[in-house]
Amino acid sequence: QEQVVESGGGSVQAGGSLRLSCAASGLPYRHTSMAWFRQGAWNQREGIASIVSRGGMTYYADSVKGRFTISQGTSETTMYLQMNGLEPEDSGMYYCAVSLYDRRPPLAQDYYWWGHGTQVSVSL
Repeated sequence: QEQVVESGGGSVQAGGSLRLSCAASGLPYRHTSMAWFRQGAWNQREGIASIVSRGGMTYYADSVKGRFTISQGTSETTMYLQMNGLEPEDSGMYYCAVSLYDRRPPLAQDYYWWGHGTQVSVSL
């Protein structure tokens, strides 16, 4: 069964940190990249970070560069997003997604497997 599951969201005060995790399983093909997308209340789903599964090349949106770090677990089907210096503008639903392609910035249309999302809320 194809499955992508995120965890680690929550509520923090501005300046705090959270670590998101993602685990993919049962995928029928060996994927090329994994990414984190963020969707605020009024925004499109934005690709904020991605990592190539073999080689480890990473991408960060300008809005998170220097604060967020994407990494892969011991298995190339697990991924993390360390989020430091969180700001209220970082609030939203965070989705893990898996793709057969590597395009930067990551585009939602290239990602076939998606998790259900984990909520991040940052207050002042």
